Amino acid sequence: MRRISIIAAVLALALFSCAGEKPKVGLPTVVLRSGAIEIVAEVARSQEEQQAGLMFRKELPDGHGMIFVYDSDRLMSFWMKNTYVPLSIAFIAADGTIRTIRDMDPLSEAIVDSGRYVRYALEAPRGWFERVGLKEGDAFQFPAG
Repeated sequence: MRRISIIAAVLALALFSCAGEKPKVGLPTVVLRSGAIEIVAEVARSQEEQQAGLMFRKELPDGHGMIFVYDSDRLMSFWMKNTYVPLSIAFIAADGTIRTIRDMDPLSEAIVDSGRYVRYALEAPRGWFERVGLKEGDAFQFPAG
């Protein structure tokens, strides 16, 4: 009986330790537009959603991403720990203007910062902003709400 209890405890620990490595799914999405360009972005509003970000994802389709929404302007810092897909990140002002675009390497713990106060950060597949012709100074129109 003791042996079964030990095996059950080990199995339970293994299951719980793997649970943290699953990507967060089911976040609400929003379509962001800049002229004729669109991206479908998962919305990360809570601290938990923002900390998880795109960690443990194995792929991110072109034209999809994640937007990190904050209540006030701030200096932002991101890293790619436990993030397997190469990303580009646009740091965006409250009015929707892209202030800075940076590329980020998978699994890197190097800090990538906004360099200025911004309200949003939009992660997309690496090179997406360049491929669709978006650059610093361009703007997104955000839906109401």
